[in-house]
Amino acid sequence: MIHYTKFLCKNKDADWITFVHGAGGSSTIWFKQIKYFSKKYNLLLLDLRGHGKSKSIPINPFKKKYTFNSITNDILEVINAEKIKKSHFVGISLGSILIRNFAERNPTRVKSLIMGGAIMKLNFRSKVLMFLGNSTKSILPYMWIYKLFAFIVMPNINHKESRLLFVKEAKKLYQKEFKRWFQLTTELVPLLKFFRQIEIQIPTYYIMGDQDYMFLPSVKQLVKNHKNSKLFVIPNCGHVVNVEKPNIFNLKMLEFIDKRS
Repeated sequence: MIHYTKFLCKNKDADWITFVHGAGGSSTIWFKQIKYFSKKYNLLLLDLRGHGKSKSIPINPFKKKYTFNSITNDILEVINAEKIKKSHFVGISLGSILIRNFAERNPTRVKSLIMGGAIMKLNFRSKVLMFLGNSTKSILPYMWIYKLFAFIVMPNINHKESRLLFVKEAKKLYQKEFKRWFQLTTELVPLLKFFRQIEIQIPTYYIMGDQDYMFLPSVKQLVKNHKNSKLFVIPNCGHVVNVEKPNIFNLKMLEFIDKRS
């Protein structure tokens, strides 16, 4: 089972919020949310396979291949172990894909979805990045590739904290682990197309930065077509909204969850 951390509020019957980080990160990226939300909600923070404290946990030899479904099952395993019947789910970047996939497969376990820096479509530039990554992942050190990705996705001066945080966490990965996660890119295009075409019947809140130029346009288009989805755009903010603008992110997320608890 992957590593996870719980923060329980005084009201043990309070709703749960499950936090899922992105590729190369860890549960530490939620440090600006823990104190704020643990006053009112029970929190569950996950470290995905090979990330954070899950890095030292051996992988089942029969489940070596990384797929979105297998990683989603890791999340379900923790939810079941803690006997959490239903939870709000928060995902950042690739974590947004994982929680949407979780909701597709386990809709009765999800109260709402909060998607920060959501990835719902790959634009031309991101497809080129995926191609270059796949072409060079066996040749170049993975940190070269990751730093390039981080700079292209988060290029501005005000994105520096987010960029450095993700690079710092990514350094804890192994080259072999990076390659396993990069295998997921082969599933991305058809999976994201399905997410855009088929609306999920669960309240969904997209919180995006106005400088998230790679992913914001597709989310704006999606929200126009999905009646259960809402979008809030944070001014002067990039991809990792919960780190860059935590006060606004926390406030908007709390407003959304409070109405559904």
